[in-house]
Amino acid sequence: MQGKVSRSPQLSPRLDLFWIPLGAGTPVVRFSGRAYEALSALVQRRSRCDLYHSALIATTDDGPVVVEVAPIPDARGREERGVVTEGAVGFRWLRPLRIFRYEIRRWPNGVIPDLRYAVASPVLITDDPARVRRVMELLPSVPTPVWGRDELGAGEMWNSNSVISWALSKAGLESAAGSPPPHGRAPGWDAGLRVAARPG
Repeated sequence: MQGKVSRSPQLSPRLDLFWIPLGAGTPVVRFSGRAYEALSALVQRRSRCDLYHSALIATTDDGPVVVEVAPIPDARGREERGVVTEGAVGFRWLRPLRIFRYEIRRWPNGVIPDLRYAVASPVLITDDPARVRRVMELLPSVPTPVWGRDELGAGEMWNSNSVISWALSKAGLESAAGSPPPHGRAPGWDAGLRVAARPG
């Protein structure tokens, strides 16, 4: 299966970041992302950038673990995809409807369907086993405000990039991520850093 992370027991524990073009393999998402970026660039009076979605893969003693935020395909997330928490998409009052919720996955031997499209990846975040475990332990505590809105007053919308940057920042690893690939940006990344830096 494309995007499946193969198990390699010979590899040492490590945590890798992947920059995946937004909407890779999904024309509707790609088109809406380009439209959003065109409007943002116009308002901010700058040139357009390529948009990226981030994901993590932790190599552990028990095998690879995929960390990603994605739509909810069914009700078997906790059993089959290692889902640790969920949040609403668009509007909080729509949360009872599954299609308006997102899930945060800590998925052993998991799948990232568009992993093959990753650019300038993987980026090694850490090969310290204790710090890899720390990121994994933090995931159930990630804030889950409404996706696509700025409920936390972070200055930009909360999305999958916010989740990844929040977890890395809380583990003291945000600087290892660097920047998105050249001419690219990751909307929501700074929101995760700002929220993670708050006390409490």
